[in-house]
Amino acid sequence: MTAESAVTTCFRHPKVESHVRCTRCDRYICPDCMREAAVGHQCVECVKEGARTVRQARTAFGGRISTVPLVTYLLVALNALAYLAQLVRPSVTDRFEMLGAGLKGPDGGHYLWQYPYDPVLRPEGLAGGEWERLLTGAFLHMPPGDGIGVLHIVMNMASLLSIGKVVETQLGRVRYLALYLLSALGGSVLVLLIAPDQPTLGASGAVFGLGAAYWVMGRRLGYDMRAVNQYMTGLLLWLVISAWMTSWEGHLGGLLAGGVVTLAYAYAPRDGRRALVQAGACAALLALLVVLAVVKVSSFTGGPAA
Repeated sequence: MTAESAVTTCFRHPKVESHVRCTRCDRYICPDCMREAAVGHQCVECVKEGARTVRQARTAFGGRISTVPLVTYLLVALNALAYLAQLVRPSVTDRFEMLGAGLKGPDGGHYLWQYPYDPVLRPEGLAGGEWERLLTGAFLHMPPGDGIGVLHIVMNMASLLSIGKVVETQLGRVRYLALYLLSALGGSVLVLLIAPDQPTLGASGAVFGLGAAYWVMGRRLGYDMRAVNQYMTGLLLWLVISAWMTSWEGHLGGLLAGGVVTLAYAYAPRDGRRALVQAGACAALLALLVVLAVVKVSSFTGGPAA
């Protein structure tokens, strides 16, 4: 064998001489292709393959571990942008706040629902086919001069930041987002069932759902329940005290929906079926809420009673 033929080169860079082998695939690698390993060096391809096969760390509820509550920050940003839109164009509030059934006149005036209604009026809200209001209302807040005004969004966003970061860290981003949206939807549906002609808005229903999640998580993970119970007591007191100026139906609906979702997260079997059971519970709750909403809306025009 000649000296020239004994020269070994990097398998990724054939023109670069190399005398170091990848400890995983045993191929020669140059300094640019070397990656530190527990023993020796590995090539880029083996490092990538190892990353794909390593099992990702999970929280106690099956979510991927993350230190940055990205979804919470995005939700706060969306609420802030929606509020800015309300300030710039006040008609946004009338068009997208939660409303089960109402009538709008040619002059832009709003009237209580009745059926049959005068032909000069047109239905609005879910009765008018505006189903998006079930969720859009949860991203709007009281404009300055209405009710508690700016304090409404300030309190909700402060609560969302404080409790949302804790819940998101434990559940993971996907489960957390599903919990938030189902809690918001649960609040809107209970408003629809009990007070369909009452316009409502605010993230409170979703925040109450996060509060219920915090309590369930505390029980499941063995938190010091004194602090958790104090938080929940304050939340429930606020539900009662604020009933005269906010929608207690939305708060209660969010609380119940959030509790149901988190119970499914917390007590699903810890094996390969966990994700399926959790997703199934969310899908079942979503289906129930949709059916309740459809049946209730159909009753506005003489359909089956809700």
